[in-house]
Amino acid sequence: MTTRCSWVGTRDDMREYHDREWGNPIHDDRRHFEFITLEGAQAGLSWETILRKRDGYREAFAGFDPAQVAEFGDADIAVLLENPGIVRNRLKVRSTIENARAFLEVQREFGSFDAYIWDFTEGEPIRNAWRALSEVPAETDESRAMSRDLKKRGFRFVGPTICYAYMQAAGLVNDHVVDCFRYSEV
Repeated sequence: MTTRCSWVGTRDDMREYHDREWGNPIHDDRRHFEFITLEGAQAGLSWETILRKRDGYREAFAGFDPAQVAEFGDADIAVLLENPGIVRNRLKVRSTIENARAFLEVQREFGSFDAYIWDFTEGEPIRNAWRALSEVPAETDESRAMSRDLKKRGFRFVGPTICYAYMQAAGLVNDHVVDCFRYSEV
């Protein structure tokens, strides 16, 4: 029997997300935009809720194409706020659009969002060695620095805890516990 991080629970979609995606280092800008959007949407909600709405987000936000999302206006926001496939919070919807615009500015400045974001970990995943989930912090020096810089660049819903969750999901940090079968895979 394989051991997995105990936060996974019993839902098949949560298990599959953990077993196939969570913590895999990503280097694709569209995936970065997806993960940072979903982590911001999750603020105050369960990850399970967001995972169930993930396809709705893909459809509503142009497959997470930041160039298309950056063009959304007030009419698009009104439609999005009626969409049950996403979290219908005006601040979160508006922040996704504003984040897309800021995301494009980062791409222009650094050549890619990937080049920018991986600089917070010096280009390599941070490999922790937690024995229990209770040891995993909610934020770190790196996530606080990331949060400050993203906010300075106009991003919203990117506090240090959200940034740390994003870092975990996007593989900038390996926070699988050491006895989880995924620990050595990522």
